[in-house]
Amino acid sequence: MAKMGYLFVTILSFMLFNSCSNQQETKTTTVSSKPVILSANSNGQKPYGAYLAGRVAHLRKNFNTAADYYIQALKEDPQNQDLLSRIYIILASKGRIDEAAQYAKISLKKGDNNNITYIIIAVDDIKKAQYASAVKTINNLKGPVYQEFINPLINAWAYVGENKPDKALKELSVIGKEPSFRALYNFHAGMINDYFDRTEEARKHYEVIVNEESLEMSFRALQVITNFYLRNNEKDKAIALANKYNDDKLMLDMLNKLSAQVQAANPSETKKIITSPQIGVSEALFSIAATLRQGPSGVDLAHIFICLSIYSNPKYDLAKLLLADILENREMYAEANEVYNTIEGSSVAYFSAQVKKASNYASMEDYENAEILLKSLALEAPENYQVLLDLGDVLRMQDKSEEAIRYYEEAIEKMPEDASQRWVLYYALGVAYESNKQWSQAEQNLTKALELSQNNYLVLNYLGYSWLKQGKNIEQAFGMIVDAYNQLPTDGHITDSLGWAFYQLGMYDKSIEYLEKAAELEPANALINDHLGNAYWQGGRKNEARFQWQHALTLEDDTGEVNRKEVEKKIANGIKQHQPLSFDKEDINSKIETISQD
Repeated sequence: MAKMGYLFVTILSFMLFNSCSNQQETKTTTVSSKPVILSANSNGQKPYGAYLAGRVAHLRKNFNTAADYYIQALKEDPQNQDLLSRIYIILASKGRIDEAAQYAKISLKKGDNNNITYIIIAVDDIKKAQYASAVKTINNLKGPVYQEFINPLINAWAYVGENKPDKALKELSVIGKEPSFRALYNFHAGMINDYFDRTEEARKHYEVIVNEESLEMSFRALQVITNFYLRNNEKDKAIALANKYNDDKLMLDMLNKLSAQVQAANPSETKKIITSPQIGVSEALFSIAATLRQGPSGVDLAHIFICLSIYSNPKYDLAKLLLADILENREMYAEANEVYNTIEGSSVAYFSAQVKKASNYASMEDYENAEILLKSLALEAPENYQVLLDLGDVLRMQDKSEEAIRYYEEAIEKMPEDASQRWVLYYALGVAYESNKQWSQAEQNLTKALELSQNNYLVLNYLGYSWLKQGKNIEQAFGMIVDAYNQLPTDGHITDSLGWAFYQLGMYDKSIEYLEKAAELEPANALINDHLGNAYWQGGRKNEARFQWQHALTLEDDTGEVNRKEVEKKIANGIKQHQPLSFDKEDINSKIETISQD
């Protein structure tokens, strides 16, 4: 997908997700995150009940419920412009575009100058084949980002609906003037010509993308262009193109499935992908969403545009993947899984969606469902090492280390020797072996992971901390933890390791310094609070030590290292004088001097 270039800096954003968004509001396109001021009804009462219920649902990201309550509140306060604006944005974010368009039209009549209002109305018009009305509405949008990017894409497909191919292509030519939109322009020009059976013109535009190595081939372009070759009895070209792109690890399964579909296709039975102006405008809206998604402040608009895309073409699975990705980045994992559930088993995106769905289960700590799903996927695709790795992780999180080890080892067998992420498997396997109390195998795999990862901070920290727990390789272990800390000094777990390393060496003031920092970074971590309590005690700060130990008992421990009975004994009786590990002072001091002060 083309990058926005200079146009992106002019894009206007709006606050859709309230406290979840860090974006700045702008003058012309905003939905305020502040509470709405309610007007009194004829009885002098304000419709607080429905509004407050909607507000709570909104803050909890339950947007369907929020929209319904806001609609109820609006019925009691119909002149409330802020509430009205909030309603159509939330409805659009949930894909309820026909409803959003109704409220957007009401808002527009009341003087709303929010640009997204016009876009929602125009897309709804195209969905209902009211193409001239859509063009008129879209042309209300002013400013470079609209007139040179958004308007031409939407208007071009509206003119397609009016059966005006030349006017559509002329409108689209505006975006062809921006070099960074070269691939985007040729893709849509190709699809428009293809829709009108202008085969050679379509070929000319498609092959700009195929032949110019500097242009990125999106997965959708690959689908559309291979489909074009098949329909024109050029199956060899379609196969060659489908097989050309096989190094994108994130989309490898989809690429392989597309290649298999092209291999098996019968050209005489291959149907067009773009069969209506609605499907075409869905592509335009997807292109807009994907482009906005690349920028630091475009995610809210991207969310709206991708919902508009799916409304225009409810079977557009790539758009669903993008919507789910946006939801995942907002930590709305259950909502993302609802989107994945709409992707059918015959889709090239199905398997990838199921893998992501399992990952979301794990993010929600629903490891049981994640395990069930991943085991079914592992049977379906036994050579897919990523599924085996994910399954091992889910089993390890359930303390099923022995079973996790089996899947990790199987994943190592399936993963290519030159895979850049091979170290991750050895690291995970090492952690599983340690959890299973098989230290020799754990050490062997962690050392291998360190060798392959080029001193990744995760491996440095884990192996260094494990050696210190066993009193082994003291100087090397301390140095590894320092190296990990210098790579990521804002990580609470690594900072805890450094503080605990100082504790093991008997340097209690230094230990307290870093453990306090770790507790600030990870205040809900039981082990860090327990470590800090020990350091306080050895530093003579006994009341503070007991407070930290008591606090540790109130927190969940995901490490298995915090023994509640031992902590209760420490609170009652304190701890003995600590016996520091023996170490080479010169070696340790030289390493201390390298610790980052940032």
